[in-house]
Amino acid sequence: MQPFTQRRDLLNLYASSRPTKRYFGAFSVFCLGFTLDFFDFYLVGFLLAVLGPGWHLTYGESSLILLSAGAGAIVGSLFSGSLADAFGRKRVLLISTTICGFGAGAVAFLPEGAWLGFAALRFLVGCGLAGAATTQTVLLVEHTPASYRTRLTGFPFIAASVGSLIASISAATLLHAFGWRGVAALGFAPLLVTLFATLFVPESGQWLISKGRFSEARNVFALLLGVDADDLPTMTTATSVTNAPAPNGRISELLLFPGRTLLVIVTWAALSTAGYGVYLWGPTIVALLLKISPAEAARYFIFVALAGIAGRLLLSLLPRWMTRRRVCALFGFGIALSLGVAGLGAQHTVAGFPFFVAMVAVGALFFDGGWCVIGPYSAEIFPTRLAARAIGVGQAANGIGKILGPLCLAVIAGTGNVITPRATTDAVLPAFLFLAGCGLLIGILFAVLAPADASERGETGIETLSDTPGQAVNGIAH
Repeated sequence: MQPFTQRRDLLNLYASSRPTKRYFGAFSVFCLGFTLDFFDFYLVGFLLAVLGPGWHLTYGESSLILLSAGAGAIVGSLFSGSLADAFGRKRVLLISTTICGFGAGAVAFLPEGAWLGFAALRFLVGCGLAGAATTQTVLLVEHTPASYRTRLTGFPFIAASVGSLIASISAATLLHAFGWRGVAALGFAPLLVTLFATLFVPESGQWLISKGRFSEARNVFALLLGVDADDLPTMTTATSVTNAPAPNGRISELLLFPGRTLLVIVTWAALSTAGYGVYLWGPTIVALLLKISPAEAARYFIFVALAGIAGRLLLSLLPRWMTRRRVCALFGFGIALSLGVAGLGAQHTVAGFPFFVAMVAVGALFFDGGWCVIGPYSAEIFPTRLAARAIGVGQAANGIGKILGPLCLAVIAGTGNVITPRATTDAVLPAFLFLAGCGLLIGILFAVLAPADASERGETGIETLSDTPGQAVNGIAH
């Protein structure tokens, strides 16, 4: 191969390159990571459908188990974002997937009735999942050449819906054969991600440059491009990189961009509240409303999971023709309409099929698909030195949503009530109108206030003029 001209900037060279086999090796690990991490998270909804009646859990006890993962996600995301900006993305990814796998798998060894232990382990799962999601999202954006970001960065998020589909299929087919402990033991699966990430995922070249480690960054880009490091420029000529403040890991640095930070917090929390409220309470609601077993309810949620996959595929493709801001507004309004109608028609059927399940599946197109857009968008509206913390704050807001989603139904039904069909019926309409309101808020914020991301602005470097604090982009101050 002929050496690249030394006068070409390293970042611009990589930004305009085509993804290679080595890139797609790391890309595949990210897809596996989202699949297995979210398989772990969604599996608990089906386990709780079995353990709730068997352990005689109240709404409050069941909600504590569900929302403990959200509390863990808040802690894990804030720490992982700060640590990833200060010490590197890959190291934090490996630690996070290990915590997630051990926390989820250990549920299989709990004694009967140990709901507090269940909640404690779910807290660890939340910590690990948030850390993994934070670092995978940032690495995905930073490893993907800028000219391909709108084409590729949404697709690994489809894998999260694949994880929920596998959770539904596993519960539907394995609960009778292996019992809840056998299904819970599948939670160790994310340890495979730790192994494959160690072997196939390099550190972020952009992060290395932001730390002034140009030689190491050059080696990473050479690896991803499949060329010798000697064929690449020795260091970047981007003066804004050398003039940028050194990453220090403090969350408070995000306050240099208050408008963007507030947008990320509010919209991530609202999207998470809607999605996790449906997925974590949905199997229990369907089982009790239709008077069917948890395994039969899991079969219905296979349709919801398939719809979620379709939504992620659709919303991964739309940014090629629409701006990410408009796609985000679209899924917000879609959530509002579908979940509102689901609550209104919860007790009806259409051609023998539960109307509630049908409308929740429509909603999954939007509350699942939304993550394919909002994740990469949030990373690109911040400079590299803050990107992991921005996603970390978003994941913390995601954790708040994981609490609010399950909690809203429990509070409306009465946390002291034992889970019964009547309590569920009375709670569905107001709870789902609340979840629909979350979608409406997302739609309004992205339609009116959201700034342009790096792809829309045509930027490829890790620090640019539009990343300067104090400027305003499309009406929203940084």
